[in-house]
Amino acid sequence: MDKQHSKQRIVVGLSGGVDSAVTAHLLKQQGHEVIGIFMKNWEDDDDSEYCSSNIDFVDAAAVADVLGIEIEHVNFAADYKDRVFAEFLREYQAGRTPNPEILCNAEIKFKAFLDHAMRLGAEKIATGHYARVRQNPATGLHELLKGLDPAKDQSYFLHRLNQAQLSKTLFPVGELHKTEVRRIADEIGLPNAKKKDSTGICFIGERPFRDFLNRYIANTPGPIKNDQGRILGEHVGLSFYTLGQRQGLGIGGVKAKGAELKAAQARGQRGVGEHEPWFVARKDMDSNTLWVVQGHDHPWLQSTTLSAQDCSWVADSAPAACALAAKTRYRQQDAACELRGAAADGCELVFSEAQWAVTPGQSAVLYQGDVCLGGGVIASSNVQNQRLPGAGKLLAA
Repeated sequence: MDKQHSKQRIVVGLSGGVDSAVTAHLLKQQGHEVIGIFMKNWEDDDDSEYCSSNIDFVDAAAVADVLGIEIEHVNFAADYKDRVFAEFLREYQAGRTPNPEILCNAEIKFKAFLDHAMRLGAEKIATGHYARVRQNPATGLHELLKGLDPAKDQSYFLHRLNQAQLSKTLFPVGELHKTEVRRIADEIGLPNAKKKDSTGICFIGERPFRDFLNRYIANTPGPIKNDQGRILGEHVGLSFYTLGQRQGLGIGGVKAKGAELKAAQARGQRGVGEHEPWFVARKDMDSNTLWVVQGHDHPWLQSTTLSAQDCSWVADSAPAACALAAKTRYRQQDAACELRGAAADGCELVFSEAQWAVTPGQSAVLYQGDVCLGGGVIASSNVQNQRLPGAGKLLAA
């Protein structure tokens, strides 16, 4: 074995899912000493039907048994509540839409978990994320790359990792497609080979999102208005909505009026009719108003620039201003953009084509080809200088 593949003590985050199970198998196959850690990150209602880590731990323990490795159950719930969940609630209360998975990776899986693994004498940690790490021979820097399976790439969620973290991290399944991971799991007889991929946030699980938020955030109803200022209904609280949201608005039967149809036609919107769906376009916290628009291509849903704050750069320093690509949400194709004024506290992105429903609180993540450079939390975006009816102020998301 060369130095890169010489036997090492590697701690693997075993979640109970197939990706982390195959990760542990691949590393053991390479001759490494593999130790499994099951991370318990939530316990407020862990015995509920929606969010039970007990089943996942049983699955993780069964995998460890088949692979012949040790597994330790570690409780990070207190760290998670302080570092991730508290910030999650603050962002929602401020009217933004946070991404707790990104914060969980930065604060728990690659900080608290990494620290614990180092205390166990580990040389590296590994997880089942679909991403890759390589060391650039020219610069010596560690680079974060997209996973080879474009349908499963998770580099977006890992963009806040730094050089110290990446230098200690392995992503074995990032070199594979999901179908191959399933095949390997089935071939070696892993008990979770056909287990369904987990979805959503661990502390919410499959439960209705609004029901969960209701337990922690007070709801203050207010008016729902369209771009002409007409009141269409009442919202249940601005925290419970996100930009671009179509379902759950309670105004599905509301029809556009003649003047509103004419306004749409004047804007050049094609195919807008009285039965077109409504989308959340703006949350005005000052007036407690939810602004909605009709039609997917409405100008209020289009942005050509955005400002991001709290930036984190993989190389530990901001890239030079240049032409790059970015994602403003996970399930999105890379969009060509220009980076301006990049620093730790913020940056601005200017896109070649307008982006749809750019959402404050979500992350704008930058790429140069397959290399993830880092990113920041979206603070605001231009929305084609549309003014709120009767408000006399610009509509800024």
